[in-house]
Amino acid sequence: MGLEQEINRRRTFGIISHPDAGKTTLTEKLLLFGGAIHVAGAVKSNKIKKTATSDFMEIERQRGISVATSVMGFEYKGTKINILDTPGHQDFAEDTYRTLTACDSVIIVVDVAKGVEAQTRKLMKVCRMRKTPVIVFINKMDRLGKDAFDLLDEIEKELEISVNPLTWPINMGPEFKGVYNIYHKNISLFQPSVQSVTESIDFDDINNPELEKYIGEDAEVLREELELVQEVYPNLNVQDYLDAKIAPVFFGSALNNFGIKEILDVFIKIAPSPRPCITEERTIEPTENKFTGFVFKIHANMDPNHRDRLAFVKIVSGVFKRNTQYLHVRNKKKVKFSSPTAFMAEKKSIVEEAYPGDIVGLHDTGNFKIGDTITEGETLNFKGIPSFSPELFKYIENADPMKSKQLAKGIDQLMDEGVAQLFVSQFNGRKVIGTVGALQFEVIEYRLLHEYGASCRWEPIHLHKACWIKTENDEQLAEFKKAKYQYIAKDKHGRDVFLADSAYMLQMAQQNYPDLEFHFTSEF
Repeated sequence: MGLEQEINRRRTFGIISHPDAGKTTLTEKLLLFGGAIHVAGAVKSNKIKKTATSDFMEIERQRGISVATSVMGFEYKGTKINILDTPGHQDFAEDTYRTLTACDSVIIVVDVAKGVEAQTRKLMKVCRMRKTPVIVFINKMDRLGKDAFDLLDEIEKELEISVNPLTWPINMGPEFKGVYNIYHKNISLFQPSVQSVTESIDFDDINNPELEKYIGEDAEVLREELELVQEVYPNLNVQDYLDAKIAPVFFGSALNNFGIKEILDVFIKIAPSPRPCITEERTIEPTENKFTGFVFKIHANMDPNHRDRLAFVKIVSGVFKRNTQYLHVRNKKKVKFSSPTAFMAEKKSIVEEAYPGDIVGLHDTGNFKIGDTITEGETLNFKGIPSFSPELFKYIENADPMKSKQLAKGIDQLMDEGVAQLFVSQFNGRKVIGTVGALQFEVIEYRLLHEYGASCRWEPIHLHKACWIKTENDEQLAEFKKAKYQYIAKDKHGRDVFLADSAYMLQMAQQNYPDLEFHFTSEF
């Protein structure tokens, strides 16, 4: 198969939502359909001691939430699908923002009872910014929730995108009978079963009295609703979906395997294959012969016995080959990878070659940073992988003097992952950890102890914002650093950061030092 055919049969997408909307369950069921796993882990059930395939860190299993993005690939009907399951919890939003840079399209999961929630709105903003095509999956139809029309209006208003339902629910809650597939003109009847898959019945003409046989008096309601749907929502224009102007909507119940096949069958037809990527130098087309890729995530200790780190690389163009020399652009060094891996959550297999759209894990001894580029020799720098200014700050202190080496190594590696950010105060040399959410402090403490054998303790520090400083006026910078000596820190890459302790202090600094620019993301 040629490069173009390989590109055209690939779909790389992320699944995003508010916590508990059923994102990880949907991922599981997509894998089930792809034959990648044979029995789905009940994510929330304590009776079944199996956990979701995509939640493979110990802390995720204990809490029943996803804290790191996991990558899974499988084949379905001749299409190679790569799923990135992201954390829904807002404390881990930064990992999700970065993952969206590696996605060509997105599926948003919405809970039928709760509708559009805060975290979903935030993530949709990122999709809009990047013009990423989205599909909406309305989950938990077997529970009582909002009316389908009201929900569609809410999605249009809250997510600021036009919608187009491609399946339509027949009732909901205990009365849920199934969905009518507007796209494929068939009907799927709902049988609550966590493991089996429902067959669909072809139904070109919904006015056919046969319909009553299957769904009784709901047939009349369905006809009326579909008539309304056809009046309000035009037929799907695939180009509008690809241009991120319209979002196809599906209804179903991920836990009961229902509505998943419908979404997959349409997805492989309309979703985009790998798209061009913009670098600071030029735009890269996936069909170019020379290999290029970028690191969008680093995960330490995939295997705690070996202390290994994996850099997740999204392949943008050309073919990535094992044991081939490539250029690590930032280090200006040649690198070669003997065991690049493809993922099935924690199960990994060595790949000989990978194509645009694929995600490859490269074993890393500390050479990679998030945003690094690997090419066949050309100097390129990919754009759009930001670090955001943290909201919460604490001093990190060593709780066991015998383990200071392990603690230093642990902090170093976890910060490379982008779990949080490290600032070293120039005033007293103490280490300050900044995070987007409180739960990250727990994750850091847990992982330092269980993966590095180092115990830490936290001490409070009152700070408002961390701002990166940029200026052409070196004199003014020196004067500012002298005046604000105790609030100046260095980040992990040695850049100056101003740790403002209040909004007022930041405002005064901006007024008094007009030549200094204060940035809230590290990409400027």
